[in-house]
Amino acid sequence: MSRIEKDFLGSIELSDLELYGIHTKRAFANFNVSGKSVDKDLIKSLVMVKKACAIANYEVGLLDEKIKDAIVFACDEILAGKYDDQFIVDRFQGGAGTSTNMNVNEVIANVALIHIGRKPGEYDIIHPINHVNMSQSTNDVYPTALRIATIWNVRELSEECAELQKSLQKKEHEFEDVIKAGRTQLQDALPVTLGQEFGAYAQAISRDRWRLYKVEERLRVVNLGATAVGTGVNAPLKYIFKVIEILRTLTKIGLARSDYLMDATQNADVFVECSGLLKALAVNLSKIANDLRLLSSGPNTGFNEINLPAVQAGSSIMPGKVNPVIPELINTVAFQVMANDFAITLAAQAGQLELNAFLPLIANNLLESLKILKNGIKIFRQQCIDGITANKEKCLEYAKKTPAIAASLIDRIGYDKAAEIAKKAILENKQIIDVVKELNIMDEKEAQELLNPFEFIKFKE
Repeated sequence: MSRIEKDFLGSIELSDLELYGIHTKRAFANFNVSGKSVDKDLIKSLVMVKKACAIANYEVGLLDEKIKDAIVFACDEILAGKYDDQFIVDRFQGGAGTSTNMNVNEVIANVALIHIGRKPGEYDIIHPINHVNMSQSTNDVYPTALRIATIWNVRELSEECAELQKSLQKKEHEFEDVIKAGRTQLQDALPVTLGQEFGAYAQAISRDRWRLYKVEERLRVVNLGATAVGTGVNAPLKYIFKVIEILRTLTKIGLARSDYLMDATQNADVFVECSGLLKALAVNLSKIANDLRLLSSGPNTGFNEINLPAVQAGSSIMPGKVNPVIPELINTVAFQVMANDFAITLAAQAGQLELNAFLPLIANNLLESLKILKNGIKIFRQQCIDGITANKEKCLEYAKKTPAIAASLIDRIGYDKAAEIAKKAILENKQIIDVVKELNIMDEKEAQELLNPFEFIKFKE
Protein backbone atom coordinates (compact mmCIF):
# COMPACT_ATOMS: atom_id res chain seq x y z
CA MET A 1 0.00 0.00 0.00
CA SER A 2 1.08 3.55 -0.61
CA ARG A 3 -0.11 7.06 0.16
CA ILE A 4 0.29 10.51 -1.33
CA GLU A 5 1.49 13.32 0.91
CA LYS A 6 1.41 16.97 -0.11
CA ASP A 7 3.12 20.18 0.88
CA PHE A 8 3.23 23.64 -0.71
CA LEU A 9 5.93 22.40 -3.12
CA GLY A 10 3.87 19.53 -4.51
CA SER A 11 3.16 15.88 -3.70
CA ILE A 12 5.18 12.69 -3.15
CA GLU A 13 4.15 9.04 -3.06
CA LEU A 14 5.27 7.05 -0.01
CA SER A 15 4.90 3.41 0.94
CA ASP A 16 2.92 2.74 4.10
CA LEU A 17 6.10 1.04 5.35
CA GLU A 18 7.73 4.45 5.27
CA LEU A 19 6.63 5.99 8.55
CA TYR A 20 8.35 9.26 7.81
CA GLY A 21 6.60 11.75 5.57
CA ILE A 22 7.05 14.17 2.72
CA HIS A 23 9.44 16.51 4.55
CA THR A 24 11.78 13.65 5.42
CA LYS A 25 11.57 12.24 1.90
CA ARG A 26 12.59 15.58 0.42
CA ALA A 27 15.43 15.97 2.92
CA PHE A 28 16.70 12.47 2.16
CA ALA A 29 16.86 13.34 -1.53
CA ASN A 30 18.46 16.72 -0.91
CA PHE A 31 21.15 15.69 1.58
CA ASN A 32 22.34 12.26 0.46
CA VAL A 33 25.97 13.09 1.24
CA SER A 34 27.60 10.74 3.73
CA GLY A 35 25.28 7.75 3.63
CA LYS A 36 25.13 7.95 7.43
CA SER A 37 21.99 8.96 9.25
CA VAL A 38 21.79 11.26 12.26
CA ASP A 39 23.41 9.96 15.45
CA LYS A 40 21.02 7.69 17.37
CA ASP A 41 21.64 9.49 20.65
CA LEU A 42 20.48 12.74 19.10
CA ILE A 43 17.34 11.05 17.77
CA LYS A 44 16.71 9.49 21.18
CA SER A 45 17.10 12.78 23.02
CA LEU A 46 14.90 14.59 20.50
CA VAL A 47 12.17 11.96 20.91
CA MET A 48 12.44 12.42 24.67
CA VAL A 49 11.96 16.16 24.18
CA LYS A 50 8.87 15.46 22.05
CA LYS A 51 7.45 13.24 24.77
CA ALA A 52 7.95 15.97 27.37
CA CYS A 53 6.35 18.55 25.08
CA ALA A 54 3.28 16.38 24.49
CA ILE A 55 2.77 15.83 28.21
CA ALA A 56 3.27 19.53 28.96
CA ASN A 57 0.87 20.60 26.22
CA TYR A 58 -1.75 18.24 27.61
CA GLU A 59 -1.25 19.37 31.21
CA VAL A 60 -1.75 23.04 30.29
CA GLY A 61 -4.86 22.24 28.26
CA LEU A 62 -3.50 22.58 24.73
CA LEU A 63 -3.51 18.93 23.62
CA ASP A 64 -6.29 16.34 23.72
CA GLU A 65 -5.60 13.47 26.11
CA LYS A 66 -6.05 10.74 23.49
CA ILE A 67 -3.62 12.43 21.13
CA LYS A 68 -1.18 12.95 23.98
CA ASP A 69 -1.40 9.28 24.94
CA ALA A 70 -0.81 8.19 21.35
CA ILE A 71 2.19 10.48 20.98
CA VAL A 72 3.67 9.29 24.29
CA PHE A 73 3.15 5.67 23.21
CA ALA A 74 4.90 6.36 19.91
CA CYS A 75 7.80 8.05 21.68
CA ASP A 76 8.22 5.10 24.03
CA GLU A 77 8.19 2.66 21.12
CA ILE A 78 10.86 4.68 19.32
CA LEU A 79 12.95 4.98 22.49
CA ALA A 80 12.79 1.18 22.75
CA GLY A 81 14.56 1.01 19.38
CA LYS A 82 11.68 -0.37 17.33
CA TYR A 83 11.81 2.20 14.53
CA ASP A 84 15.51 3.01 14.14
CA ASP A 85 15.34 2.37 10.39
CA GLN A 86 12.82 5.20 9.93
CA PHE A 87 15.32 7.95 10.76
CA ILE A 88 16.97 8.33 7.41
CA VAL A 89 18.03 11.96 7.06
CA ASP A 90 21.74 12.35 6.41
CA ARG A 91 23.82 13.79 9.23
CA PHE A 92 25.13 16.42 6.81
CA GLN A 93 22.27 18.81 6.10
CA GLY A 94 21.30 22.42 5.74
CA GLY A 95 18.50 24.05 7.68
CA ALA A 96 19.65 24.16 11.31
CA GLY A 97 18.24 20.71 12.06
CA THR A 98 14.75 21.22 10.61
CA SER A 99 15.00 18.02 8.56
CA THR A 100 15.91 15.98 11.62
CA ASN A 101 13.09 17.57 13.60
CA MET A 102 10.59 16.82 10.84
CA ASN A 103 11.84 13.25 10.49
CA VAL A 104 11.13 12.76 14.20
CA ASN A 105 7.77 14.58 14.04
CA GLU A 106 6.55 12.49 11.12
CA VAL A 107 7.62 9.13 12.51
CA ILE A 108 6.04 9.89 15.89
CA ALA A 109 2.81 10.98 14.20
CA ASN A 110 2.57 7.88 12.02
CA VAL A 111 3.46 5.44 14.80
CA ALA A 112 0.82 7.16 16.94
CA LEU A 113 -1.73 6.87 14.13
CA ILE A 114 -1.09 3.15 13.73
CA HIS A 115 -1.43 2.72 17.49
CA ILE A 116 -4.97 4.16 17.47
CA GLY A 117 -5.98 2.09 14.46
CA ARG A 118 -5.50 4.69 11.74
CA LYS A 119 -3.28 4.65 8.66
CA PRO A 120 0.00 6.51 8.18
CA GLY A 121 -0.57 9.92 6.70
CA GLU A 122 -3.99 10.57 8.26
CA TYR A 123 -2.68 13.82 9.62
CA ASP A 124 -6.13 15.29 10.19
CA ILE A 125 -6.19 12.98 13.24
CA ILE A 126 -2.61 13.39 14.50
CA HIS A 127 -0.48 15.94 12.67
CA PRO A 128 3.35 16.04 12.72
CA ILE A 129 3.40 19.80 13.21
CA ASN A 130 0.04 20.77 14.69
CA HIS A 131 0.22 18.09 17.39
CA VAL A 132 3.70 16.53 17.68
CA ASN A 133 5.48 19.87 17.19
CA MET A 134 2.96 21.90 19.21
CA SER A 135 4.47 24.87 21.11
CA GLN A 136 7.85 24.12 19.53
CA SER A 137 10.30 25.13 16.85
CA THR A 138 13.29 23.25 15.51
CA ASN A 139 15.27 26.12 16.95
CA ASP A 140 14.52 25.23 20.55
CA VAL A 141 13.96 21.47 20.50
CA TYR A 142 17.04 20.63 18.42
CA PRO A 143 19.59 22.54 20.56
CA THR A 144 17.94 21.16 23.69
CA ALA A 145 18.20 17.61 22.36
CA LEU A 146 21.83 18.17 21.40
CA ARG A 147 22.65 19.33 24.92
CA ILE A 148 21.02 16.24 26.41
CA ALA A 149 22.78 13.86 24.00
CA THR A 150 26.07 15.61 24.71
CA ILE A 151 25.62 15.23 28.47
CA TRP A 152 24.92 11.51 28.09
CA ASN A 153 28.09 11.05 26.09
CA VAL A 154 30.20 13.31 28.30
CA ARG A 155 29.25 11.19 31.29
CA GLU A 156 30.15 7.96 29.50
CA LEU A 157 33.46 9.44 28.38
CA SER A 158 34.21 10.63 31.90
CA GLU A 159 33.69 7.09 33.20
CA GLU A 160 36.21 5.75 30.69
CA CYS A 161 38.67 8.48 31.66
CA ALA A 162 38.31 7.42 35.30
CA GLU A 163 39.16 3.83 34.39
CA LEU A 164 42.16 4.97 32.36
CA GLN A 165 43.36 7.08 35.27
CA LYS A 166 43.15 4.04 37.56
CA SER A 167 45.18 1.95 35.11
CA LEU A 168 47.84 4.63 34.83
CA GLN A 169 48.01 4.97 38.62
CA LYS A 170 48.39 1.20 38.91
CA LYS A 171 51.38 1.37 36.58
CA GLU A 172 52.71 4.31 38.59
CA HIS A 173 52.91 2.06 41.66
CA GLU A 174 54.09 -0.99 39.70
CA PHE A 175 57.02 0.93 38.23
CA GLU A 176 57.87 3.11 41.24
CA ASP A 177 61.30 1.44 41.64
CA VAL A 178 62.19 1.38 37.94
CA ILE A 179 64.88 4.07 37.67
CA LYS A 180 65.64 5.43 34.21
CA ALA A 181 67.08 8.42 32.44
CA GLY A 182 64.75 11.34 32.03
CA ARG A 183 64.86 13.14 28.71
CA THR A 184 64.17 16.75 27.84
CA GLN A 185 63.93 17.65 24.16
CA LEU A 186 64.86 13.99 23.55
CA GLN A 187 68.30 14.59 25.08
CA ASP A 188 69.65 12.79 28.14
CA ALA A 189 68.45 14.45 31.34
CA LEU A 190 68.33 13.70 35.06
CA PRO A 191 67.02 10.33 36.29
CA VAL A 192 63.35 9.74 36.99
CA THR A 193 61.33 6.62 37.61
CA LEU A 194 59.09 5.01 35.07
CA GLY A 195 56.42 5.19 37.74
CA GLN A 196 56.75 8.96 37.93
CA GLU A 197 56.18 9.20 34.19
CA PHE A 198 52.99 7.16 34.43
CA GLY A 199 51.93 9.23 37.43
CA ALA A 200 52.24 12.37 35.32
CA TYR A 201 50.02 10.77 32.68
CA ALA A 202 47.43 9.97 35.34
CA GLN A 203 47.45 13.58 36.56
CA ALA A 204 46.78 14.87 33.04
CA ILE A 205 43.78 12.56 32.65
CA SER A 206 42.55 13.64 36.08
CA ARG A 207 42.43 17.25 34.89
CA ASP A 208 40.52 16.18 31.80
CA ARG A 209 37.94 14.47 34.00
CA TRP A 210 37.51 17.64 36.05
CA ARG A 211 37.02 19.76 32.95
CA LEU A 212 34.38 17.37 31.62
CA TYR A 213 32.59 17.46 34.96
CA LYS A 214 32.48 21.26 34.99
CA VAL A 215 31.25 21.74 31.41
CA GLU A 216 28.02 19.93 32.23
CA GLU A 217 26.97 23.01 34.21
CA ARG A 218 26.68 24.96 30.95
CA LEU A 219 25.27 22.07 28.93
CA ARG A 220 22.36 21.70 31.35
CA VAL A 221 21.07 25.18 30.44
CA VAL A 222 18.54 24.73 27.61
CA ASN A 223 16.44 27.03 25.43
CA LEU A 224 13.29 24.89 25.31
CA GLY A 225 10.34 27.27 25.03
CA ALA A 226 12.28 29.81 23.00
CA THR A 227 10.65 28.59 19.77
CA ALA A 228 11.90 30.25 16.58
CA VAL A 229 13.99 33.27 17.61
CA GLY A 230 14.06 33.16 21.39
CA THR A 231 10.88 35.13 22.05
CA GLY A 232 8.64 32.15 22.83
CA VAL A 233 6.06 32.79 20.10
CA ASN A 234 3.35 30.07 20.16
CA ALA A 235 4.62 28.72 23.48
CA PRO A 236 2.58 29.90 26.50
CA LEU A 237 4.55 30.66 29.66
CA LYS A 238 2.70 27.98 31.63
CA TYR A 239 3.83 25.45 29.03
CA ILE A 240 7.44 26.71 29.11
CA PHE A 241 7.67 26.27 32.88
CA LYS A 242 5.95 22.89 32.79
CA VAL A 243 7.94 21.32 29.96
CA ILE A 244 11.31 21.90 31.63
CA GLU A 245 10.09 20.14 34.78
CA ILE A 246 8.84 17.17 32.79
CA LEU A 247 11.98 16.89 30.68
CA ARG A 248 14.12 17.07 33.80
CA THR A 249 12.21 14.09 35.18
CA LEU A 250 12.37 12.09 31.95
CA THR A 251 16.10 12.59 31.42
CA LYS A 252 17.14 12.51 35.09
CA ILE A 253 19.37 15.48 34.28
CA GLY A 254 19.22 18.73 36.25
CA LEU A 255 18.16 20.80 33.26
CA ALA A 256 17.50 24.51 33.69
CA ARG A 257 15.86 27.04 31.39
CA SER A 258 18.17 29.74 30.10
CA ASP A 259 17.64 33.17 31.66
CA TYR A 260 17.97 34.70 28.19
CA LEU A 261 16.35 32.44 25.61
CA MET A 262 17.43 34.50 22.62
CA ASP A 263 21.08 34.11 23.64
CA ALA A 264 20.74 30.35 24.09
CA THR A 265 19.00 30.05 20.71
CA GLN A 266 21.51 31.89 18.57
CA ASN A 267 24.86 31.15 20.26
CA ALA A 268 26.68 27.82 20.14
CA ASP A 269 29.68 28.67 22.31
CA VAL A 270 28.85 25.97 24.87
CA PHE A 271 29.48 23.37 22.18
CA VAL A 272 32.75 25.08 21.26
CA GLU A 273 33.73 24.96 24.93
CA CYS A 274 32.89 21.28 25.20
CA SER A 275 34.72 20.45 21.98
CA GLY A 276 37.73 22.40 23.21
CA LEU A 277 37.85 20.23 26.32
CA LEU A 278 37.70 17.15 24.14
CA LYS A 279 40.60 18.53 22.14
CA ALA A 280 42.57 19.03 25.36
CA LEU A 281 41.87 15.41 26.29
CA ALA A 282 42.91 14.32 22.80
CA VAL A 283 46.16 16.26 23.15
CA ASN A 284 46.96 14.54 26.45
CA LEU A 285 46.10 11.12 25.06
CA SER A 286 48.18 11.67 21.95
CA LYS A 287 51.14 12.82 24.03
CA ILE A 288 50.90 9.67 26.17
CA ALA A 289 50.65 7.54 23.02
CA ASN A 290 53.68 9.29 21.52
CA ASP A 291 55.70 8.61 24.67
CA LEU A 292 54.73 4.95 24.72
CA ARG A 293 55.69 4.53 21.07
CA LEU A 294 59.07 6.09 21.78
CA LEU A 295 59.77 4.22 25.02
CA SER A 296 58.88 0.89 23.38
CA SER A 297 60.93 1.54 20.23
CA GLY A 298 63.40 -1.14 19.26
CA PRO A 299 63.84 -3.81 20.38
CA ASN A 300 67.49 -3.60 19.37
CA THR A 301 67.93 -0.12 17.94
CA GLY A 302 65.50 1.96 19.96
CA PHE A 303 64.83 2.91 23.58
CA ASN A 304 63.41 -0.50 24.52
CA GLU A 305 62.51 0.67 28.04
CA ILE A 306 59.01 -0.79 28.03
CA ASN A 307 57.17 -3.58 26.26
CA LEU A 308 53.72 -3.01 24.82
CA PRO A 309 51.35 -5.96 24.47
CA ALA A 310 51.70 -7.57 21.05
CA VAL A 311 48.24 -7.47 19.50
CA GLN A 312 48.93 -8.22 15.83
CA ALA A 313 51.71 -8.84 13.33
CA GLY A 314 53.31 -5.64 12.16
CA SER A 315 54.68 -6.27 8.70
CA SER A 316 53.91 -8.20 5.54
CA ILE A 317 57.62 -8.41 4.69
CA MET A 318 59.58 -8.24 7.97
CA PRO A 319 59.00 -11.43 10.01
CA GLY A 320 58.46 -11.01 13.73
CA LYS A 321 57.95 -7.26 13.59
CA VAL A 322 55.33 -5.92 16.00
CA ASN A 323 54.13 -2.33 15.74
CA PRO A 324 52.63 -0.07 18.44
CA VAL A 325 49.25 -0.10 16.72
CA ILE A 326 47.15 0.75 19.78
CA PRO A 327 49.06 3.96 20.58
CA GLU A 328 48.89 4.75 16.86
CA LEU A 329 45.13 4.26 17.03
CA ILE A 330 44.98 6.79 19.86
CA ASN A 331 46.99 9.23 17.75
CA THR A 332 44.52 8.90 14.88
CA VAL A 333 41.54 9.35 17.21
CA ALA A 334 43.19 12.46 18.62
CA PHE A 335 43.84 13.88 15.15
CA GLN A 336 40.18 13.39 14.22
CA VAL A 337 38.98 15.05 17.43
CA MET A 338 41.22 18.04 16.71
CA ALA A 339 39.86 18.24 13.16
CA ASN A 340 36.30 17.99 14.45
CA ASP A 341 37.01 20.79 16.90
CA PHE A 342 38.20 23.06 14.11
CA ALA A 343 35.04 22.40 12.09
CA ILE A 344 32.89 23.06 15.18
CA THR A 345 34.70 26.35 15.69
CA LEU A 346 34.03 27.38 12.09
CA ALA A 347 30.39 26.33 12.30
CA ALA A 348 29.79 28.18 15.57
CA GLN A 349 31.23 31.47 14.34
CA ALA A 350 29.29 31.19 11.07
CA GLY A 351 25.94 31.57 12.82
CA GLN A 352 24.12 34.74 11.83
CA LEU A 353 21.77 36.91 13.84
CA GLU A 354 19.04 34.89 15.60
CA LEU A 355 20.11 31.35 14.66
CA ASN A 356 23.05 29.14 13.78
CA ALA A 357 22.20 27.18 10.64
CA PHE A 358 25.12 24.81 11.13
CA LEU A 359 24.08 23.04 14.33
CA PRO A 360 23.81 19.68 12.50
CA LEU A 361 27.53 19.81 11.71
CA ILE A 362 28.31 20.80 15.30
CA ALA A 363 26.13 17.93 16.51
CA ASN A 364 27.73 15.40 14.19
CA ASN A 365 31.30 16.35 15.02
CA LEU A 366 30.77 16.79 18.75
CA LEU A 367 29.01 13.46 19.21
CA GLU A 368 31.55 11.71 16.99
CA SER A 369 34.42 13.11 19.05
CA LEU A 370 32.78 11.97 22.28
CA LYS A 371 32.18 8.47 20.97
CA ILE A 372 35.56 7.83 19.37
CA LEU A 373 37.33 9.14 22.47
CA LYS A 374 35.26 6.89 24.72
CA ASN A 375 35.82 3.82 22.56
CA GLY A 376 39.46 4.64 21.91
CA ILE A 377 40.26 5.11 25.60
CA LYS A 378 38.69 1.77 26.47
CA ILE A 379 40.80 0.01 23.84
CA PHE A 380 43.90 1.94 24.95
CA ARG A 381 43.43 0.84 28.54
CA GLN A 382 42.50 -2.78 27.93
CA GLN A 383 44.80 -3.62 25.03
CA CYS A 384 47.80 -1.46 25.85
CA ILE A 385 48.16 0.25 29.24
CA ASP A 386 47.15 -2.70 31.42
CA GLY A 387 49.66 -5.01 29.73
CA ILE A 388 52.74 -2.78 29.69
CA THR A 389 55.88 -4.25 31.27
CA ALA A 390 59.22 -2.60 32.04
CA ASN A 391 62.70 -3.58 30.92
CA LYS A 392 64.15 -2.73 34.31
CA GLU A 393 67.81 -3.47 33.52
CA LYS A 394 67.76 -1.42 30.35
CA CYS A 395 66.20 1.49 32.24
CA LEU A 396 68.87 1.27 34.97
CA GLU A 397 71.61 1.16 32.36
CA TYR A 398 70.34 4.42 30.85
CA ALA A 399 70.03 6.00 34.30
CA LYS A 400 73.68 5.28 35.06
CA LYS A 401 74.88 6.42 31.63
CA THR A 402 73.08 9.76 31.41
CA PRO A 403 75.70 12.52 31.62
CA ALA A 404 73.10 14.79 33.19
CA ILE A 405 73.84 13.30 36.62
CA ALA A 406 76.94 15.46 36.59
CA ALA A 407 74.53 18.10 37.90
CA SER A 408 75.01 16.59 41.36
CA LEU A 409 78.68 17.61 41.24
CA ILE A 410 78.00 21.33 40.80
CA ASP A 411 77.78 22.15 44.51
CA ARG A 412 80.99 20.19 45.12
CA ILE A 413 83.25 21.23 42.22
CA GLY A 414 81.36 23.97 40.33
CA TYR A 415 79.45 24.07 37.06
CA ASP A 416 82.43 24.42 34.70
CA LYS A 417 84.31 21.45 36.10
CA ALA A 418 81.13 19.34 36.13
CA ALA A 419 80.55 20.26 32.47
CA GLU A 420 84.08 19.11 31.58
CA ILE A 421 83.42 15.77 33.25
CA ALA A 422 80.13 15.37 31.39
CA LYS A 423 81.80 16.18 28.08
CA LYS A 424 84.60 13.68 28.70
CA ALA A 425 82.08 10.99 29.62
CA ILE A 426 80.16 11.58 26.38
CA LEU A 427 83.25 11.62 24.16
CA GLU A 428 84.72 8.49 25.73
CA ASN A 429 81.36 6.70 26.16
CA LYS A 430 81.89 6.31 29.89
CA GLN A 431 79.70 6.70 32.92
CA ILE A 432 80.12 9.90 34.94
CA ILE A 433 81.24 7.98 38.01
CA ASP A 434 84.04 6.30 36.04
CA VAL A 435 85.37 9.67 34.87
CA VAL A 436 85.20 11.03 38.42
CA LYS A 437 87.23 8.06 39.67
CA GLU A 438 89.68 8.37 36.79
CA LEU A 439 90.34 12.05 37.54
CA ASN A 440 90.54 11.33 41.28
CA ILE A 441 88.25 14.26 42.05
CA MET A 442 86.82 12.71 45.22
CA ASP A 443 86.89 9.42 47.06
CA GLU A 444 84.77 6.58 45.76
CA LYS A 445 82.30 6.62 48.65
CA GLU A 446 81.45 10.28 48.12
CA ALA A 447 81.18 9.75 44.38
CA GLN A 448 78.81 6.80 44.87
CA GLU A 449 76.61 8.90 47.13
CA LEU A 450 76.51 11.92 44.83
CA LEU A 451 75.99 9.95 41.63
CA ASN A 452 73.51 7.34 42.82
CA PRO A 453 70.62 7.61 40.31
CA PHE A 454 68.06 6.87 43.02
CA GLU A 455 69.08 10.04 44.87
CA PHE A 456 67.83 12.15 41.97
CA ILE A 457 64.19 11.17 42.28
CA LYS A 458 63.64 12.57 45.77
CA PHE A 459 63.17 16.14 46.89
CA LYS A 460 65.88 17.24 49.32
CA GLU A 461 65.24 18.95 52.64
